[in-house]
Amino acid sequence: MPSIIWVPVIFALASYGLFSLSQNMPELTNKNETVSLKFPTNLEELTSIARILQEYKSQHLTFVYILFSSAYLYKQTFAIPGSVFMNILGGALFGTVIGFPLVCLLTAIGASSCFMLSRLFGKATIIKYFPEKLKYFQTMVKDNMESLFFFLLFLRFFPMSPNWFMNIVAPLLNIPLYMFFCSVFIGLMPYNFICIQTGCMLSELKSLDDMFTMTTAIKLVLVASVALVPGIIINRLKKNKLKLS
Repeated sequence: MPSIIWVPVIFALASYGLFSLSQNMPELTNKNETVSLKFPTNLEELTSIARILQEYKSQHLTFVYILFSSAYLYKQTFAIPGSVFMNILGGALFGTVIGFPLVCLLTAIGASSCFMLSRLFGKATIIKYFPEKLKYFQTMVKDNMESLFFFLLFLRFFPMSPNWFMNIVAPLLNIPLYMFFCSVFIGLMPYNFICIQTGCMLSELKSLDDMFTMTTAIKLVLVASVALVPGIIINRLKKNKLKLS
């Protein structure tokens, strides 16, 4: 029987792999000093890391893609906070044309990896430590079963949704993996696009507050509201059909 003990084991192996990758970066032709990377926790660190990786990108493009993708999937798979910095970094390194679809794909793959970890090893732990939250989400999913995909989109579009918790609780709600993947890929597009565009102007950014303004929040809420419209229509059509039968 799978046990939660496998999660820290997998985490340790993934951590070691990512650390090894970051510590064995190829040398730059015009720079001999050793570079040590870490996950950024503030705007200053993010700007510094972006500058370093831009230099590597000019000479070792494939390595930068591998390093960025590995770090992104690591954070998403283990529900580590701070994905906003990775999104902005993606914009700074790759621009909108490449960075936006790349980040959307990595978000969906990483969230799905978290989904699978939870399905295989975390069910008992979630039931034990988050019974009320689990019951709340179970009720919501049951009430929106006829238009589940659009409801999942709404949750992802909505800026205040706890994405990390939805990733780990989804397997217990019997949400199909393909539907989960698509809802994450599409549902986080607006948020990812805002982050990517911000990354393209990283040198002009003074604070993360410049990105998450009230206007931006209102726009995301409006997009989330639109996602509910198909579900409302489907539910009304179902009720009318029941009345006629």
